[in-house]
Amino acid sequence: MTKVTSNETQNDAMKMAKSTQKPGQTKEQTKLIALGIEKGISEYKKQHKSKARDRDRARKQVIKAKARANSDHIDTEQLIETNPKAHYLPWGLLVLSWIGFINVYFFQ
Repeated sequence: MTKVTSNETQNDAMKMAKSTQKPGQTKEQTKLIALGIEKGISEYKKQHKSKARDRDRARKQVIKAKARANSDHIDTEQLIETNPKAHYLPWGLLVLSWIGFINVYFFQ
């Protein structure tokens, strides 16, 4: 299966091949050189697209990680803010238990 390249790439390859053409070089040789240049351009574009996709993927992962970290931080803050009296429960139970111990040992 042959991959079709764009006309722009073919024209650029032919221009480069003609600009480097040596005296006595046939048209067929120039076309072969143009095909080689065309393959090189296509390969370069393919690699460039791949690198751009990888950079974009990495950028999106960083953004998602920051969003997750921010949402975790906000969730923790919201838990603390939604029930500010929650820290009174353990202290209240401690005071009640001490009152119970004092009552048992001193007022029997």
